[in-house]
Amino acid sequence: MTTIEAPRTPARPARKGVNWEKWGWIYMRLSGILLVILIFGHLLINLVLGAGVKQIDFAFVAGKYATPFWQVWDLLMLWLALIHGGNGMRTLINDYAHNVLVNRILKWAVLAAVVVLIVLGTLVIFTFDPCPAGAHAADLPSFCPAK
Repeated sequence: MTTIEAPRTPARPARKGVNWEKWGWIYMRLSGILLVILIFGHLLINLVLGAGVKQIDFAFVAGKYATPFWQVWDLLMLWLALIHGGNGMRTLINDYAHNVLVNRILKWAVLAAVVVLIVLGTLVIFTFDPCPAGAHAADLPSFCPAK
């Protein structure tokens, strides 16, 4: 007869309220499906269609970020991927960091990294300006009109 080992994470008594583990599990499945669609769409547009990788330069990125569609597309990829990865890291920390203090420190570090990267990435997506006002003409790309 085969026996199944006890799980590493001890069972907890049922709690009242929101089951965050269940919603985290559901989020991982749904965000994973959406990320596959977003990432393959991103790869198709950037690498397969057009001139391939040779077309990707500053002007290409500037052209993409000039339209709200691509800003939202990249924003969804950024947020979903970082939260998906952060949730995955949280699960690994729960599985392997048994010391309560180490567990909390690692989870706070992952949360801090995810928040900082989401904020910085979102700022880049929405504040990207290839032709900033007041810049010297020598510092601007060739497609920017001299101001």
